[in-house]
Amino acid sequence: MKIFTKKGVGLITALTTSLVMPAMAETELTMYYPIAVGGALTEVVDGIVADFESENPDIKVNAIYSGNYDDTRVRALSALASGEPAQLAVMFSIDAYDLIEQDLILPFEEVATSDADKAWLNSFYPALMANGAIEGQTWGIPFQRSTIVAYYNKEMFTATGLDPESPPTTWDEMIEMGKALTKGDTYGLMIPSTGYPYWMFQALAIQNGKEVMSNDGLTTYFDDPTVVETLEFWKSLSTEHKIMPEGTVEWGTLRQAFLEGQTAMMWHSTGNLTAVKKAASFDFGVAELPANVRKGSPTGGGNFYLFKDTTEEERTAALKLMRFMTAPDQAAAWSIGTGYMGVSPEAYETDALKAYTAEFPPALVARNQLENAVAEFSTFETARVRDGLNNAIQSALTGAKEPADALAEAQSSAVRLLKDYQ
Repeated sequence: MKIFTKKGVGLITALTTSLVMPAMAETELTMYYPIAVGGALTEVVDGIVADFESENPDIKVNAIYSGNYDDTRVRALSALASGEPAQLAVMFSIDAYDLIEQDLILPFEEVATSDADKAWLNSFYPALMANGAIEGQTWGIPFQRSTIVAYYNKEMFTATGLDPESPPTTWDEMIEMGKALTKGDTYGLMIPSTGYPYWMFQALAIQNGKEVMSNDGLTTYFDDPTVVETLEFWKSLSTEHKIMPEGTVEWGTLRQAFLEGQTAMMWHSTGNLTAVKKAASFDFGVAELPANVRKGSPTGGGNFYLFKDTTEEERTAALKLMRFMTAPDQAAAWSIGTGYMGVSPEAYETDALKAYTAEFPPALVARNQLENAVAEFSTFETARVRDGLNNAIQSALTGAKEPADALAEAQSSAVRLLKDYQ
């Protein structure tokens, strides 16, 4: 808890150290959270936590950055298993099924019982609630949320004779423009195929008119002809159309590749937006993903979860923290500081975010895309089912297997994993 500002702190501390004892927090919370896109997100989170502690001096928050989403899940669950304190975490929105099955989290209806709490539960964008709303209860609260957006280098567009204000809106236009932009060491397009390849693939499949899973988390459609066609299309961007490098494109280095001019367009999380804005030495644009049969992107990112092994006092404090961090003003500051979406319509009505988006319209693209968004890929046994799909995608893109064969194997594995839940 901050008692003094840095200005004059040395003198004040010297005069008062022996006279004043700091008040001790009554409730202590441990919160695990991930960073999936890099940047200075830890500073933003720490700042929000500091503001919360200032307003709530009886609550101490230990915010623990714990790697990417997978790392965070492993670390948080390991802490629980070993008896270390952990009351809440920001983890993958798609972890909900597994966390429910393991009986590790509480539905928020058991804690958010006041009229104000219920209004809070109903304040978020419905598309962002889809992954956390299961069987009539709310298991996850949106916080670090995204859609996939298309970043593009306006200066490269201009130099190539393309309209810098008219990025591709269809697959055909993406290919055509990608060919014009592919020159020398610069590719027209890069779509990451490591890290979260299933996410990018889901976007492509949606655009091609097919979901890759059912809404109840029990069925996958990996071997559907339209899904197979989708993976063939992704591969063709490199092997046939030559607008993307062959093999895999690294998630973790793609932003830098874009900033260094190695690609004119990239698909990536809106969570990269502020980092790109700060680092780009050129004028860039952000667009919704192009359509084929339809427009669309899956939502993505992290939700707040409340662990079951908590006291009533801890649950009350954790709920207060989550309500604070998702409040319109904080959600606006979070969006401005990171590029992630403000998770409620009210966030975009704040003076801060209205002013920011008026000055920097790309900050609205991910939010606007919610109109055509679907829930991120999630099933029971999510991690293992997802790994099978990821492996299929990568083996097809690298030429190790044909898309149909790779997806057939992934489908067989998914059917086996999900059989007991039918």
